[in-house]
Amino acid sequence: MADQDEPEILDDSRDRRRVDPAGARDRMARRIRNPFGPTAAQIRATLAGEASADAAIALQAEAKDAAAARDAADGDDDRPSPVPRDLTAAAFFDVDNTMVQGASIIHFARGLAARKYITTKDITQFAWQQVKFRVSGKENLGDVDTGRAKALSFVEGRSTAEIVRLGEEIYDEIIADRIWAGTRALAQMHLDAGQQVWLVTATPVELASIIASRLGFTGALGTVAESENGVFTGRLVGDILHGRGKAHAVRTLAVREGLDLRRCTAYSDSYNDVPMLSLVGTAVAVNPDADLRELAKNRGWEVRDFRTGRKAAKIGVPTALALGAVGGGVAAVLGRKQS
Repeated sequence: MADQDEPEILDDSRDRRRVDPAGARDRMARRIRNPFGPTAAQIRATLAGEASADAAIALQAEAKDAAAARDAADGDDDRPSPVPRDLTAAAFFDVDNTMVQGASIIHFARGLAARKYITTKDITQFAWQQVKFRVSGKENLGDVDTGRAKALSFVEGRSTAEIVRLGEEIYDEIIADRIWAGTRALAQMHLDAGQQVWLVTATPVELASIIASRLGFTGALGTVAESENGVFTGRLVGDILHGRGKAHAVRTLAVREGLDLRRCTAYSDSYNDVPMLSLVGTAVAVNPDADLRELAKNRGWEVRDFRTGRKAAKIGVPTALALGAVGGGVAAVLGRKQS
């Protein structure tokens, strides 16, 4: 669904993910000048969501092209047949404390510090902000702005290829061992049903896409840092992808992928992701904070807690999660009968 106010994606072979920065800023300025329109924060969230969906689709296309090239080079005709696709259903997973134990950006920062890219003081500050967030359950705008400024100052002038290379190394060294097995099993259930699986996170889209790729998921929606000719400018497109921005990214992706949000499922640990959780037909609280656990209880959402090894606390009968899997299974069976 086209929108004349959407940020333009430039078809540039040097950097397929690049969002037209001047166009995005001009459209944001026009919207802000309207006194009866949305607030500046809402506009940034919208732009962040649209840019994230653009980047996710472009990165997914790149991954498919690379996989096709590898398959052609291997000449392997004995690959197993793919699972029949359930075209209108998908699962959306938050990353930090939902898919990954702890904050992925801190794990990434640890890897950067080991390579002398940043200092221990920077990591301490990032960690302290995370501790305050986990204790209060709410984001401090000052902390968000500080963290954003530090992250952008680090990537400014660096190539996107360099950040991707570092992300791949750090995932293998640190993050791979911190994937929640229970959450990954939930994602695999959706993949086995032929459904798309997407990560949705405030983590930079380059790092989020690496995590998604390593886990065999469809792709990732993440924060988009502006780049020109394959080099980061030090500015964000819109804002950090969180809260309403995540919901807008999921909605935008659903339109472009032909997904029926009523048949989709979202997973998160954080009350801040309620906009995304409320957008889909099935919401699941994974390792939830206190506020999200209470809301899940009130709304009848399913709760899965993998932090102590105990079985998930199941809220709501029958579980819509199971029903969604059955729907995907039916689609798979029909696909096999038609083949």
